[in-house]
Parts: sequence; C-alpha cells; structure tokens
Amino acid sequence: MQFLINIDVDDLDRAIDFYRDAFNLHVGRRFGTDGVEMLGGNAPVYLLVKEPGTRVAEPLAQKRRYERHWTPLHLDMVVDDVEAAVERAVAAGATLESEIRVNKWGAIAGLSDPFGHGFCLLEFRGRGYDELCL
Repeated sequence: MQFLINIDVDDLDRAIDFYRDAFNLHVGRRFGTDGVEMLGGNAPVYLLVKEPGTRVAEPLAQKRRYERHWTPLHLDMVVDDVEAAVERAVAAGATLESEIRVNKWGAIAGLSDPFGHGFCLLEFRGRGYDELCL
C-alpha cells in the first residue's frame, strides 16, 4: 500500500512557496494549473487548488474555507531538529500554535500552514515512541 498526501489550497503558487521553504520539498510534476506534486519526503504531497466556498464532498453541506479550521486528521512531520524546523516553518509563513513541548519520547510543536491546515513537527529522542512501550 502507498499513501499519498493531498492538501487543498486556494493559491497554488503560494502553496508551492510555503511547502518548498518550510519543508524543503520540490516540484515533481505539474497537473495543469490546478495541481502540483511536491517531492522530498517519504510520501508525495499533492497541492490541489480548490476554490473557497466550494462543497467539500457531494453529500456534505460544508464549504471549503482557508482560515484556521480543525479537523480530526493532520500531518505529523518527523524532523532531526525541532527548533530549527519550527523556525524554518514560521519563516515560510506557518503559525506556531503550541510551543515546543518535550516528552519522554521526544519533542513536539503544533503549527498551521497559511491555508488553515494544522500540523505537528516531531523530533524523536532516545527510543522515540518505543519509550512508551512496556
């Protein structure tokens, strides 16, 4: 099985700049004017232009919006240096929503991208999540 990451955005050029600058991704393929594949992580990221106010799915009444919103699904990105990664993401346009917290397994910071999508930056330390296993 292969996982693909699809992220709805309202401004493709701005999204390319953000994901390039924040995470060192680069453009793989372009899909006309409405999509781009970003490579450089262990799964491709597809940035897909979806206009604000359009329906998120046919049976749902919800409309797309790009101010900060909550969803039960978000991305966690594992980095070697969480402090440097937070600094880079914020410089690229991310919003730091929760300061770096150190846990038994490592460190984590909560952020959101310029399109309202939340994500976390994780730095595993010691044995990472194995520190939680009995």
